[in-house]
Amino acid sequence: MTRLVLTFAVVLTVLGLAPPSYADRGVQPVPVPKEGRAVSAAHPDRVVGRGTPASCTSAAVVRAVARGGVITFDCGPEPVTIRMTETAKVVNESRRVVLDGGGLVTLDGGGKRRILYQNTCDQKQHWTTSHCNDQATPHLVLQHLTLAHGSSVGQRYDDAGGGGGAVFVRGGQLRIVDTRFVGNRCDGSGPDLGGAAVRVLDQYRDRPVYVVGSRFRGGRCSNGGALSSIGVSWRVLNSTFVDNRAIGRGANPARGGTPGGGSGGAIYLDGNRFGLDLGGTLIRGNVAREGGGAVFFVSNDRTGTMRIRHSTLVDNPSLGFETQPGIFFLGARRTTVTDSVVR
Repeated sequence: MTRLVLTFAVVLTVLGLAPPSYADRGVQPVPVPKEGRAVSAAHPDRVVGRGTPASCTSAAVVRAVARGGVITFDCGPEPVTIRMTETAKVVNESRRVVLDGGGLVTLDGGGKRRILYQNTCDQKQHWTTSHCNDQATPHLVLQHLTLAHGSSVGQRYDDAGGGGGAVFVRGGQLRIVDTRFVGNRCDGSGPDLGGAAVRVLDQYRDRPVYVVGSRFRGGRCSNGGALSSIGVSWRVLNSTFVDNRAIGRGANPARGGTPGGGSGGAIYLDGNRFGLDLGGTLIRGNVAREGGGAVFFVSNDRTGTMRIRHSTLVDNPSLGFETQPGIFFLGARRTTVTDSVVR
């Protein structure tokens, strides 16, 4: 009987239906479509390392990401942390870049730098089209990996425009599966920058970013202690957000005499037509100094939609304002809530 139970749990995880600890989170896992699942890394294009922890270096990661393709790691049988001394940057000719840590690899920014960067409108990474804000590739996939202590503090005026302490993506496509984000940071003030863990802009044909079976803990940023975007849709499935904080002050637009920010303790989304689908997800113990301790969602033209299903959003204080517990929402209609706890 024990073998059958373990096998079923493993099957669920491999299919992207749930992280391993879903039964302990008080939520019901939801099915994940193919486009949100992990991709095969059985035949990698690149392998970082030669079987030992010492062979798995920041320079090797940077080289592999620049070359693209499916990337795996051979750092030995035990968990390993790779201290990143440089941000790994995707070159825009790459069709896809898959980083698969095999559940053993942590990329650590040391509190000093972004870990991963993709920007199709950054000419330094090669400008491959005349419509850089709407191109199909690169397709960046992060899976079975941990990204820790990334920081974009002080980079609000760079090519990324601030935010994305661990990962910044503009253009192409992004997918995140079975990945942990721990202790990431971005600037602590500013009215519209955000995403201590992940900041996303301009996805191809407005396709959603999938975040599946992933965990976000301990992020700190002006807005969006975990995720942030402008005009981007998200499908956040079977994931967990705990102890993330929006630490800015003054909201957006910034109140007089304030630097602005402080909204979306876990998730901060802004723009016009976009959507958020929260399914099988736990958001607990996140805090916003201004609005939306769990989620801040503003569709400027009121066309955006949000739904919450089989999820639990509890104990996410909004210290300034909210439209329902832990949420500030302005969109096309009321948030759709199904088989969920929001309090």
